[in-house]
Amino acid sequence: MNILTVVFSLAIAVLTSSFDVPFEETTAYDYHRNIGIPTARKLRRAEEINLILNASGVHSIVSGYTTDIAEVPYQVGLVISLLFLLTSVCGGSLISETRVLTAAHCYSDGVLKARAFTVVLGSNKLFFGGQRIETTDVSVHPGWNALKIENDLAILRIPVVTFTNLIQPIALPKLDELSYTFTGWIALASGYGLTSENASITRSQRLSSVKLTVISNAECAETFGSDMVRSNNLCTSGAKGQSTCRGDSGGPLIVYIKHYKVLIGVTSFGARAGCESGYPAAYSRVTSFIAWITSE
Repeated sequence: MNILTVVFSLAIAVLTSSFDVPFEETTAYDYHRNIGIPTARKLRRAEEINLILNASGVHSIVSGYTTDIAEVPYQVGLVISLLFLLTSVCGGSLISETRVLTAAHCYSDGVLKARAFTVVLGSNKLFFGGQRIETTDVSVHPGWNALKIENDLAILRIPVVTFTNLIQPIALPKLDELSYTFTGWIALASGYGLTSENASITRSQRLSSVKLTVISNAECAETFGSDMVRSNNLCTSGAKGQSTCRGDSGGPLIVYIKHYKVLIGVTSFGARAGCESGYPAAYSRVTSFIAWITSE
C-alpha cells in the first residue's frame, strides 16, 4: 500500500510539474467574476469622475502607455451585460462593417454567460463616448471549450457601420501570410484594461497599447503546458513585465506587413499571477481560424 501511494504521488508530481500555471489559474476561465466585473466597476467610476472634473475645468494628466483610437481605429470596446444587472468588459477587433471578432470567453467563460453586448467604436474611453451599438447576435466557435481554453473565438454581428478616421477594420492574414508563425516579430496589443497590475485605475484611464515580442509555442508551453498551448495559439513574451492585462481579453494583437496592419491574435489568456509577473500571454492564432472567421 505504501509503495502504491509513493508511485501515485510521483505520477501526480510529474504531471503537475510539466507546467507552471493550471487552467484555473489563467485569466480566461471564470473571467467575468474574477476580472471583467470588478474591472468594469472601476473603469466606469473613473470615467464618471473624469467627466465631472473636466466639466469643472479640471483636466486629467495622461500617463503610461496610452494611445489614441486614431492609431488603432480597429479597436473595439465591449461592455457586457450579465445576469442580475452585472456588467463586465472585454475588447474586440472590427474586421468588417458588420463583424467584430473577440474571445469566446467574453461571451461564456465556463461560469457566466453574456446576455447582451454594447459594442463601442471610435472611442478612447469604454463607458462614455464613441459610437455605441447594442447586439445579442453572437456566434461562438463550435469547438470552444472553457475548461481547456480551446478555440477561444466569437464573432459579434452588428448593423452596418460607417467607416471614419476613427473607425476602420483591421486586415486579416491572407495568401502566404497564412503560413507565417510570426515568432520573433514585434506585435502591438491594445485595449481598455489595466496598464499596471498594481496601479489603481484613475480618472485618466483610457485606451492603451504595448509592443510585445511573439515567442514560439514551445517556449510558451513551458509555462502553460502543451495541453493548453496548441498549434492554433500564439504567444507573446512577458519580459520586462510588459503584457496584456486585466480587461484586455478579446482584443487585438497586430503586426505590420508591408506597411499595413494585420490581425494575428485575439487575446485569450494569461496567468492570474498578474500581467507584470513575467509570464507569457496567449492568443487565438488568427491564421488557424481564417476559414471559420470568413464563413461567419
